[in-house]
Amino acid sequence: MRRAAKLGIDPKKIGVVGYSAGGLMALYAAGDPDNQLAAAVGFYCVADPIKDAASTIALMPTGFDDAALKAVSPVNHIKAGYPPTILYHGLADTTVPPDSSLHVLQLLRDAKVSSELHTFAGVPHAFDGNNPEFAQICSALTDFFLDRYVVNPRTYPGFGAGRGGQGRGGGAGRGPGAE
Repeated sequence: MRRAAKLGIDPKKIGVVGYSAGGLMALYAAGDPDNQLAAAVGFYCVADPIKDAASTIALMPTGFDDAALKAVSPVNHIKAGYPPTILYHGLADTTVPPDSSLHVLQLLRDAKVSSELHTFAGVPHAFDGNNPEFAQICSALTDFFLDRYVVNPRTYPGFGAGRGGQGRGGGAGRGPGAE
């Protein structure tokens, strides 16, 4: 963020994306007020390291405790001002339970953060890496989401409040395929 201007990047248009454990990092970064990110994208994220400890232990340093897990948990950082967020999860994921993304979506909605969750029946963890059709649809949905909330922010009449250039927040967005 500090070098954005030097690189010719608009710092108000920087987003973050992460997959699985990287999704935890992306959602955590999105909740850090020093980052002021424009959007977050998370694929089958580990979102609550305490609840999903089995998925998180490898990420933590030796000797970690519950306080350390709580500190890195994205669910503890979702509040008003959190950037618009889009999530993806396979409903047959046995590595990171789909309930993890459902929980994040509910927290985002409670904080009035524009958000979407797209779930896919019968697909496992890392579904987009092995199936080009899922990668393509997720790419198209992400492009549409980022265009609506970052590149060309706008609202749609009759859909309720949205970001529409009024700063962060707005209603919980529900686009095509949103759950």
